[in-house]
Amino acid sequence: MAEEKPISSTTKRSYWRWSKTDFFPETSFQTLSSYKTALSQTCPRLSDRLLARSSSTDELVTLQKVSENPMQKCLTWWDLIWLGFGSVVGSGIFVITGQEAHNNAGPAIVLSYAISGLSALLSVFCYTEFAAEIPVAGGSFSYLRVELGDFVAFIAAGNILLEALVGAAGLGRSWSSYFASMIKNDSDFLRIKVDSLPVGFNLLDPLAVVVLLVANGIAMSGTKRTSWLNWIASLVSGAVIVFVIVFGFIHAKTSNLEPFFPYGVEGVFRAAAVVYWSYTGFDMVANMAEETKKPSRDIPIGLVGSMSGITVVYCLMALALTMMVKYTEIDVNAAYSVVFEQIGMNWAKYLVSICALKGMTTSLLVGSLGQARYTTQIARAHMIPPFFALIHPKTGTPIYATLLVTLISAIVALFSSLDVLSSVLSFSTLFIFMLIAVALLVRRYYVKDVTPKNDLVKFLICLFITIGSSIGVSALWNSNERGWLGYTTAGLLWFFGTLGMAFLSKQRVPKVWGVPLVPWLPSLSIVMNLFLIGSLGLTAILRFIICSAVMIVYYLLVGLHATYDVARKNELSA
Repeated sequence: MAEEKPISSTTKRSYWRWSKTDFFPETSFQTLSSYKTALSQTCPRLSDRLLARSSSTDELVTLQKVSENPMQKCLTWWDLIWLGFGSVVGSGIFVITGQEAHNNAGPAIVLSYAISGLSALLSVFCYTEFAAEIPVAGGSFSYLRVELGDFVAFIAAGNILLEALVGAAGLGRSWSSYFASMIKNDSDFLRIKVDSLPVGFNLLDPLAVVVLLVANGIAMSGTKRTSWLNWIASLVSGAVIVFVIVFGFIHAKTSNLEPFFPYGVEGVFRAAAVVYWSYTGFDMVANMAEETKKPSRDIPIGLVGSMSGITVVYCLMALALTMMVKYTEIDVNAAYSVVFEQIGMNWAKYLVSICALKGMTTSLLVGSLGQARYTTQIARAHMIPPFFALIHPKTGTPIYATLLVTLISAIVALFSSLDVLSSVLSFSTLFIFMLIAVALLVRRYYVKDVTPKNDLVKFLICLFITIGSSIGVSALWNSNERGWLGYTTAGLLWFFGTLGMAFLSKQRVPKVWGVPLVPWLPSLSIVMNLFLIGSLGLTAILRFIICSAVMIVYYLLVGLHATYDVARKNELSA
């Protein structure tokens, strides 16, 4: 395929450059005096940018010029299905299933996976409409920027990127632990202890760093190459999963399913909030839209197809496990390995180990692709230095953005233990999924300078009622309130809020592919995501508040002024 011409019409410059103007080209950062002047205008600039919305044209055309070279359109729906499989099906299904079946759900763990799968699928639907109409590398950042404005997009994107970086570091440490355990019965066998460092940061993990460097190096070398490697590796794990399901049902006993609800309905939902993390990762695939040949066709097929298949696979694997052995006898640390030992198939545990390692490897590969493209679009918007938006002319990949996320995650992985990393994860993914559903409703019911003011007011009232009642359901559940009155009231408010939106005229019809049953499916996504958020506990909420506060400080000192300058420049050149 002939190489596409660069988007930029300016004189060709070397890709390998790092001058001050490459990092901070905006007028506010030219001199110390200009920066002081910009800081003195923070309040009026914030008022101007707080609710400022981008447009599809800006995201698809204007911002891509910042990268100077185009990404290569090389992916099809087949690639996206397998990227989704490789990203989502990691080690989580092998680790979390036994833990939650034993401690919270019992045999009803299959329902926990079905509930979480439904929630994830609803979010996938919302993502696909945006990705098909705005096929850019930024994924949810661009979608939120178009519909909810710069500020909301920056806070949400900053948190999800932080969670992705920490998640990559955690996967690197998990890979190291799993590999060490296969060699010797000691997960810290390959780590270096440094007594002078504080506990939690004193076990250096060079293998985790190597794994991250290799995965991200492959991602930098080319998108299609990474997709092929992921496809081959995913075929191996797919074969192992089929083996687990088939032999699981061959050795199944229906008597092991009794009692089906040993911990009640509460246990099913507690487990659903935890096993939801086995479904995360598809949002990284949505970030590949800019490199998809036919996004209007390939993205809906790729994302919906992969998530539907993964939900069925997870439910079958969970059911097979709980039918092979009584839930009280499931090993919480290595459920599938131990259960095959219990039925005399000791060799099968090595297949499970290989599949788990493969899952972590492909999750790192696809994650490195998605994280770099997320970073690229944020840099294109000048919320971080546009230097990181540059696309290499030969590989068609964002090498600088990939190096940035690689170095950060590698440093975190070298020092931080898994328990420290796991305390940082949570909240952001569900929060951004909820925001995407809200953004989809805004996209359908509000068009600037077109929607009548009365209709806008009615829509906002209905939207606030829907969100408020969803928060109410979550609060009631987590306060251990089980009376029917509160749930009935909150449920009716949610229903009438959504029904009110259904009676309003839609201001925009999808051009290529649309979510069916709007506003009901996005509204259901909102209530399910908020319900699962409420199950995460106070620590996750405090982490989100602290991280968001740090990001707001950065936004007020840097991001606000950079985006303000770019907006003014675009207005003058229009």
